[in-house]
Amino acid sequence: MVVVLKPDVPVEKRNELIKEIESLGVKVQVTEGVEVSILGLVGDTSNINKYRIASNDIVANILRVQEPFKKANKMFKPDYTIIEVCGRKIGEGYFTVITGPCSVESEEQIEGIAKAVKESKAAFLRGGAYKPRTSPYAFQGLGLEGLEYLKHAKKHTGLPIVSEIMSVDMLERFVDDVDIIQVGARNMQNFVLLKELGKTKKPILLKRGLAATIEEWLMSAEYIMSEGNDRVILCERGIRTFETYTRNTLDLSAVQAVKRLSHLPVIVDPSHATGKAWMVESMSKAAVVAGADGLIIEVHNNPSLALCDGQQSITPEEYSLLMEKIEKLVEFEGKKLVF
Repeated sequence: MVVVLKPDVPVEKRNELIKEIESLGVKVQVTEGVEVSILGLVGDTSNINKYRIASNDIVANILRVQEPFKKANKMFKPDYTIIEVCGRKIGEGYFTVITGPCSVESEEQIEGIAKAVKESKAAFLRGGAYKPRTSPYAFQGLGLEGLEYLKHAKKHTGLPIVSEIMSVDMLERFVDDVDIIQVGARNMQNFVLLKELGKTKKPILLKRGLAATIEEWLMSAEYIMSEGNDRVILCERGIRTFETYTRNTLDLSAVQAVKRLSHLPVIVDPSHATGKAWMVESMSKAAVVAGADGLIIEVHNNPSLALCDGQQSITPEEYSLLMEKIEKLVEFEGKKLVF
Protein backbone atom coordinates (compact mmCIF):
# COMPACT_ATOMS: atom_id res chain seq x y z
CA MET A 1 0.00 0.00 0.00
CA VAL A 2 1.23 3.50 -0.88
CA VAL A 3 -0.08 6.66 0.77
CA VAL A 4 0.39 9.78 -1.36
CA LEU A 5 0.51 12.97 0.70
CA LYS A 6 -0.67 16.41 -0.36
CA PRO A 7 2.00 18.99 -1.30
CA ASP A 8 3.76 20.98 1.42
CA VAL A 9 2.62 18.82 4.33
CA PRO A 10 4.21 19.92 7.65
CA VAL A 11 6.71 17.38 9.01
CA GLU A 12 4.89 17.25 12.34
CA LYS A 13 1.62 16.19 10.74
CA ARG A 14 3.39 13.63 8.56
CA ASN A 15 5.10 12.11 11.60
CA GLU A 16 1.78 11.89 13.43
CA LEU A 17 0.30 9.94 10.51
CA ILE A 18 3.33 7.64 10.35
CA LYS A 19 3.01 6.89 14.06
CA GLU A 20 -0.69 6.08 13.60
CA ILE A 21 0.00 3.76 10.66
CA GLU A 22 2.88 1.95 12.40
CA SER A 23 0.60 1.30 15.38
CA LEU A 24 -1.35 -0.96 12.99
CA GLY A 25 1.62 -3.36 12.72
CA VAL A 26 3.39 -2.26 9.53
CA LYS A 27 6.59 -0.36 8.78
CA VAL A 28 6.53 2.93 6.89
CA GLN A 29 9.11 3.93 4.27
CA VAL A 30 9.14 7.66 3.51
CA THR A 31 10.06 8.87 0.02
CA GLU A 32 10.30 12.62 -0.55
CA GLY A 33 9.70 13.64 -4.14
CA VAL A 34 10.13 17.02 -5.80
CA GLU A 35 6.48 17.98 -5.32
CA VAL A 36 4.94 15.41 -2.96
CA SER A 37 5.98 12.79 -0.43
CA ILE A 38 4.73 9.23 -0.30
CA LEU A 39 4.55 6.70 2.51
CA GLY A 40 5.22 3.09 1.55
CA LEU A 41 3.62 0.57 3.89
CA VAL A 42 5.70 -2.60 4.26
CA GLY A 43 4.15 -5.66 5.88
CA ASP A 44 0.71 -7.25 6.02
CA THR A 45 -1.67 -4.48 4.93
CA SER A 46 -4.65 -6.75 4.29
CA ASN A 47 -6.40 -5.72 7.50
CA ILE A 48 -5.68 -2.00 7.23
CA ASN A 49 -8.73 0.16 6.58
CA LYS A 50 -7.56 2.47 3.82
CA TYR A 51 -10.60 4.70 4.27
CA ARG A 52 -9.49 5.46 7.81
CA ILE A 53 -6.11 6.63 6.52
CA ALA A 54 -7.69 8.47 3.58
CA SER A 55 -9.82 10.51 5.97
CA ASN A 56 -6.70 12.28 7.24
CA ASP A 57 -6.60 15.79 5.76
CA ILE A 58 -2.95 15.48 4.60
CA VAL A 59 -3.60 12.38 2.44
CA ALA A 60 -4.13 12.91 -1.30
CA ASN A 61 -4.50 9.30 -2.46
CA ILE A 62 -4.00 5.66 -1.47
CA LEU A 63 -2.82 3.00 -3.91
CA ARG A 64 -2.61 -0.76 -3.53
CA VAL A 65 0.67 -2.30 -4.72
CA GLN A 66 -0.21 -5.41 -6.72
CA GLU A 67 3.33 -6.73 -7.13
CA PRO A 68 4.89 -8.76 -4.27
CA PHE A 69 8.05 -6.62 -4.27
CA LYS A 70 7.60 -3.42 -2.28
CA LYS A 71 10.84 -1.57 -1.53
CA ALA A 72 12.10 -2.22 -5.08
CA ASN A 73 8.81 -1.01 -6.54
CA LYS A 74 8.66 2.28 -8.43
CA MET A 75 5.37 3.06 -6.70
CA PHE A 76 7.26 3.18 -3.40
CA LYS A 77 9.95 5.46 -4.84
CA PRO A 78 8.92 7.30 -8.02
CA ASP A 79 12.37 8.86 -8.51
CA TYR A 80 15.09 6.58 -9.88
CA THR A 81 17.78 5.53 -7.43
CA ILE A 82 21.29 6.78 -8.13
CA ILE A 83 24.03 4.92 -6.26
CA GLU A 84 27.36 6.64 -5.65
CA VAL A 85 30.44 4.47 -5.20
CA CYS A 86 33.88 6.01 -4.71
CA GLY A 87 32.68 9.23 -6.33
CA ARG A 88 31.18 7.45 -9.33
CA LYS A 89 27.43 7.51 -9.96
CA ILE A 90 25.35 4.57 -11.20
CA GLY A 91 21.77 5.14 -12.27
CA GLU A 92 19.43 7.27 -14.37
CA GLY A 93 21.21 9.96 -16.37
CA TYR A 94 24.61 8.29 -16.01
CA PHE A 95 26.31 5.47 -17.88
CA THR A 96 28.87 3.35 -16.05
CA VAL A 97 31.12 0.66 -17.52
CA ILE A 98 32.56 -2.12 -15.34
CA THR A 99 35.44 -3.93 -17.03
CA GLY A 100 37.97 -6.67 -16.42
CA PRO A 101 38.70 -10.37 -16.76
CA CYS A 102 36.32 -13.15 -15.80
CA SER A 103 38.82 -14.31 -13.20
CA VAL A 104 42.01 -12.99 -11.66
CA GLU A 105 44.88 -15.18 -12.87
CA SER A 106 47.97 -13.34 -11.66
CA GLU A 107 49.05 -10.01 -10.24
CA GLU A 108 50.68 -9.02 -13.53
CA GLN A 109 47.57 -9.94 -15.53
CA ILE A 110 45.06 -7.98 -13.45
CA GLU A 111 47.26 -4.89 -13.09
CA GLY A 112 48.02 -4.81 -16.80
CA ILE A 113 44.34 -5.05 -17.73
CA ALA A 114 43.39 -2.48 -15.08
CA LYS A 115 45.83 0.09 -16.44
CA ALA A 116 44.68 -0.50 -20.02
CA VAL A 117 40.93 -0.24 -19.35
CA LYS A 118 41.34 2.82 -17.16
CA GLU A 119 42.92 4.64 -20.10
CA SER A 120 39.83 3.66 -22.11
CA LYS A 121 37.40 5.16 -19.56
CA ALA A 122 36.39 2.19 -17.47
CA ALA A 123 34.76 3.26 -14.20
CA PHE A 124 35.23 0.02 -12.23
CA LEU A 125 37.52 -3.01 -12.36
CA ARG A 126 35.83 -6.41 -12.28
CA GLY A 127 37.59 -9.67 -11.57
CA GLY A 128 36.61 -12.98 -10.04
CA ALA A 129 38.65 -14.06 -7.03
CA TYR A 130 36.21 -16.94 -6.63
CA LYS A 131 34.50 -18.48 -9.67
CA PRO A 132 31.43 -20.72 -9.62
CA ARG A 133 31.85 -23.23 -12.45
CA THR A 134 29.60 -25.90 -13.90
CA SER A 135 32.41 -28.44 -13.65
CA PRO A 136 34.17 -29.06 -10.31
CA TYR A 137 37.37 -29.66 -12.29
CA ALA A 138 37.38 -26.22 -13.97
CA PHE A 139 39.45 -23.30 -12.64
CA GLN A 140 37.71 -22.01 -9.50
CA GLY A 141 39.71 -18.81 -9.01
CA LEU A 142 42.67 -17.87 -6.82
CA GLY A 143 40.57 -17.10 -3.75
CA LEU A 144 42.03 -14.66 -1.23
CA GLU A 145 45.22 -14.39 -3.28
CA GLY A 146 43.13 -13.08 -6.19
CA LEU A 147 41.42 -10.60 -3.90
CA GLU A 148 44.82 -9.26 -2.84
CA TYR A 149 45.82 -8.84 -6.49
CA LEU A 150 42.63 -6.85 -7.11
CA LYS A 151 43.49 -4.58 -4.19
CA HIS A 152 46.97 -4.00 -5.62
CA ALA A 153 45.45 -3.13 -9.00
CA LYS A 154 43.11 -0.65 -7.32
CA LYS A 155 46.03 0.93 -5.48
CA HIS A 156 47.95 1.43 -8.74
CA THR A 157 45.05 2.62 -10.91
CA GLY A 158 42.41 4.03 -8.57
CA LEU A 159 39.71 1.82 -10.11
CA PRO A 160 37.18 0.58 -7.53
CA ILE A 161 36.72 -3.21 -7.34
CA VAL A 162 33.74 -5.37 -8.32
CA SER A 163 33.99 -9.05 -7.39
CA GLU A 164 31.64 -11.98 -6.84
CA ILE A 165 30.91 -13.39 -3.41
CA MET A 166 30.20 -17.10 -3.08
CA SER A 167 29.17 -17.59 0.54
CA VAL A 168 28.28 -15.85 3.78
CA ASP A 169 31.63 -17.04 5.21
CA MET A 170 33.48 -14.47 3.09
CA LEU A 171 31.12 -11.56 3.79
CA GLU A 172 33.30 -9.70 6.28
CA ARG A 173 36.33 -9.86 3.99
CA PHE A 174 34.32 -8.68 0.97
CA VAL A 175 32.80 -5.79 2.92
CA ASP A 176 36.33 -4.67 3.83
CA ASP A 177 38.02 -5.15 0.44
CA VAL A 178 35.42 -4.90 -2.35
CA ASP A 179 33.64 -1.72 -3.47
CA ILE A 180 30.67 -3.42 -5.17
CA ILE A 181 29.82 -6.98 -4.15
CA GLN A 182 28.52 -9.06 -7.05
CA VAL A 183 25.94 -11.79 -6.58
CA GLY A 184 26.19 -14.18 -9.51
CA ALA A 185 23.32 -15.72 -11.44
CA ARG A 186 23.66 -19.02 -9.60
CA ASN A 187 23.27 -17.28 -6.24
CA MET A 188 20.40 -14.98 -7.18
CA GLN A 189 18.06 -17.03 -5.00
CA ASN A 190 20.52 -17.81 -2.23
CA PHE A 191 18.21 -16.09 0.23
CA VAL A 192 20.46 -16.60 3.26
CA LEU A 193 23.28 -14.80 1.46
CA LEU A 194 20.95 -12.05 0.18
CA LYS A 195 19.62 -11.32 3.66
CA GLU A 196 23.13 -11.07 5.10
CA LEU A 197 24.15 -8.71 2.28
CA GLY A 198 21.08 -6.66 3.16
CA LYS A 199 22.52 -6.04 6.62
CA THR A 200 25.56 -4.31 5.11
CA LYS A 201 25.75 -0.89 3.49
CA LYS A 202 27.76 -2.13 0.51
CA PRO A 203 26.41 -1.68 -3.04
CA ILE A 204 25.26 -5.05 -4.40
CA LEU A 205 25.35 -5.99 -8.08
CA LEU A 206 22.58 -8.58 -8.44
CA LYS A 207 22.73 -10.67 -11.59
CA ARG A 208 19.56 -12.19 -13.01
CA GLY A 209 19.32 -15.96 -12.57
CA LEU A 210 19.72 -18.34 -15.48
CA ALA A 211 15.98 -18.92 -15.82
CA ALA A 212 14.55 -16.24 -13.53
CA THR A 213 11.49 -14.19 -14.38
CA ILE A 214 11.70 -10.43 -13.94
CA GLU A 215 9.47 -10.69 -10.86
CA GLU A 216 11.72 -13.36 -9.30
CA TRP A 217 14.74 -11.16 -9.99
CA LEU A 218 13.11 -8.17 -8.30
CA MET A 219 12.02 -10.33 -5.38
CA SER A 220 15.67 -11.26 -4.85
CA ALA A 221 16.47 -7.55 -4.73
CA GLU A 222 13.65 -7.24 -2.20
CA TYR A 223 15.39 -9.76 0.08
CA ILE A 224 18.42 -7.45 0.22
CA MET A 225 16.39 -4.27 0.60
CA SER A 226 14.09 -5.72 3.26
CA GLU A 227 17.11 -5.93 5.57
CA GLY A 228 17.90 -2.23 5.13
CA ASN A 229 20.31 -2.08 2.19
CA ASP A 230 18.75 -0.22 -0.74
CA ARG A 231 22.01 0.08 -2.73
CA VAL A 232 21.12 -2.61 -5.27
CA ILE A 233 22.17 -2.61 -8.93
CA LEU A 234 20.43 -5.09 -11.22
CA CYS A 235 22.31 -6.85 -14.02
CA GLU A 236 20.71 -8.50 -17.04
CA ARG A 237 23.16 -11.20 -18.21
CA GLY A 238 20.99 -13.32 -20.48
CA ILE A 239 18.61 -16.14 -19.66
CA ARG A 240 18.48 -19.79 -20.67
CA THR A 241 16.15 -20.56 -23.58
CA PHE A 242 15.91 -23.36 -26.16
CA GLU A 243 18.51 -21.53 -28.30
CA THR A 244 22.00 -23.04 -28.12
CA TYR A 245 23.95 -20.89 -30.60
CA THR A 246 24.66 -18.27 -27.97
CA ARG A 247 25.61 -19.01 -24.38
CA ASN A 248 22.38 -17.38 -23.18
CA THR A 249 19.66 -15.23 -24.71
CA LEU A 250 20.13 -11.53 -23.96
CA ASP A 251 16.80 -10.09 -22.83
CA LEU A 252 17.13 -6.38 -23.60
CA SER A 253 13.39 -5.93 -23.12
CA ALA A 254 14.04 -6.61 -19.43
CA VAL A 255 15.83 -3.25 -19.17
CA GLN A 256 12.68 -1.31 -20.02
CA ALA A 257 10.46 -3.69 -18.04
CA VAL A 258 12.57 -3.19 -14.91
CA LYS A 259 12.64 0.58 -15.37
CA ARG A 260 8.86 0.60 -15.53
CA LEU A 261 8.49 -1.58 -12.44
CA SER A 262 11.41 -0.45 -10.30
CA HIS A 263 13.53 2.56 -9.40
CA LEU A 264 16.76 0.51 -9.22
CA PRO A 265 19.61 0.94 -11.75
CA VAL A 266 19.95 -1.82 -14.34
CA ILE A 267 23.08 -2.68 -16.32
CA VAL A 268 23.75 -5.24 -19.05
CA ASP A 269 26.39 -7.96 -19.35
CA PRO A 270 26.81 -8.69 -23.10
CA SER A 271 29.76 -11.03 -22.47
CA HIS A 272 27.91 -13.71 -20.47
CA ALA A 273 24.72 -13.11 -22.42
CA THR A 274 26.21 -14.07 -25.77
CA GLY A 275 29.32 -16.07 -24.87
CA LYS A 276 30.92 -14.79 -28.08
CA ALA A 277 33.49 -12.00 -28.15
CA TRP A 278 32.49 -10.86 -31.64
CA MET A 279 28.94 -10.13 -30.43
CA VAL A 280 29.96 -7.96 -27.49
CA GLU A 281 30.23 -4.71 -29.45
CA SER A 282 26.81 -4.87 -31.09
CA MET A 283 25.02 -5.97 -27.92
CA SER A 284 26.80 -3.28 -25.90
CA LYS A 285 25.60 -0.60 -28.30
CA ALA A 286 22.10 -2.08 -28.26
CA ALA A 287 22.08 -1.94 -24.45
CA VAL A 288 22.84 1.79 -24.51
CA VAL A 289 19.90 2.45 -26.83
CA ALA A 290 17.65 0.12 -24.80
CA GLY A 291 18.08 2.44 -21.82
CA ALA A 292 20.58 0.56 -19.67
CA ASP A 293 22.49 2.47 -17.00
CA GLY A 294 25.74 0.71 -17.77
CA LEU A 295 27.64 -2.34 -18.97
CA ILE A 296 29.83 -5.04 -17.46
CA ILE A 297 32.29 -6.30 -20.07
CA GLU A 298 34.91 -9.03 -19.91
CA VAL A 299 38.36 -7.96 -21.07
CA HIS A 300 41.42 -10.22 -21.14
CA ASN A 301 44.93 -9.46 -22.33
CA ASN A 302 45.16 -12.85 -24.08
CA PRO A 303 41.70 -14.45 -24.46
CA SER A 304 43.03 -17.59 -26.16
CA LEU A 305 45.00 -18.45 -23.00
CA ALA A 306 42.37 -17.33 -20.46
CA LEU A 307 41.66 -19.80 -17.66
CA CYS A 308 37.98 -18.85 -17.72
CA ASP A 309 35.58 -17.66 -20.46
CA GLY A 310 38.21 -16.61 -22.98
CA GLN A 311 35.78 -17.13 -25.86
CA GLN A 312 33.62 -14.22 -24.68
CA SER A 313 36.42 -11.84 -23.67
CA ILE A 314 37.62 -8.96 -25.82
CA THR A 315 41.15 -7.55 -25.76
CA PRO A 316 42.08 -4.17 -24.25
CA GLU A 317 42.59 -2.85 -27.78
CA GLU A 318 39.10 -3.97 -28.84
CA TYR A 319 37.69 -2.48 -25.66
CA SER A 320 39.30 0.87 -26.43
CA LEU A 321 37.72 0.97 -29.89
CA LEU A 322 34.35 -0.07 -28.46
CA MET A 323 34.42 2.68 -25.84
CA GLU A 324 34.93 5.33 -28.50
CA LYS A 325 31.60 4.26 -30.02
CA ILE A 326 29.87 3.80 -26.66
CA GLU A 327 30.82 7.31 -25.56
CA LYS A 328 29.18 8.80 -28.65
CA LEU A 329 26.03 6.74 -28.18
CA VAL A 330 25.80 7.66 -24.51
CA GLU A 331 26.08 11.34 -25.39
CA PHE A 332 23.41 10.92 -28.08
CA GLU A 333 21.09 9.35 -25.48
CA GLY A 334 21.57 12.39 -23.25
CA LYS A 335 23.52 10.62 -20.52
CA LYS A 336 26.88 11.25 -18.90
CA LEU A 337 29.66 8.67 -19.20
CA VAL A 338 31.12 7.98 -15.78
CA PHE A 339 34.87 7.30 -15.47
